[in-house]
Amino acid sequence: IEKRVMEITEGRGLSVVYDSVGQDTFEASLNCLAARGLLVSFGQSSGKVPPFDITRLSQQGSLYITRPTLMDYVKSSDQLQRSAQSLFELYKSGKVKINIGQSFPLSEARQAHDDLENRLTTGSTVLIPD
Repeated sequence: IEKRVMEITEGRGLSVVYDSVGQDTFEASLNCLAARGLLVSFGQSSGKVPPFDITRLSQQGSLYITRPTLMDYVKSSDQLQRSAQSLFELYKSGKVKINIGQSFPLSEARQAHDDLENRLTTGSTVLIPD
């Protein structure tokens, strides 16, 4: 993937990489960044990112890494409710589209979790009450 990213960007790399996989993709994610690029690590479905030498960030072009968590952006349940309501309004208006890749009856929740854990899903997975 690194080679293809550099071909597409004509050797510049990407300004931002969003990585939800973790251990298996961390190296490629860093190597795809442009100078002063940002890696947003927000998941670890393949395992935790192993420790690394932080000087590598300067050696590869003054890179940035962040591991955001919701509670640093939403400080109270009231704020979360307001934010959720705003998002639901955007969805209802058609300004935000959701990719539902698969849905399961609630009685098949175990299968849904197995598929998620085994990375057999794409988009959102929805459980529908029986």
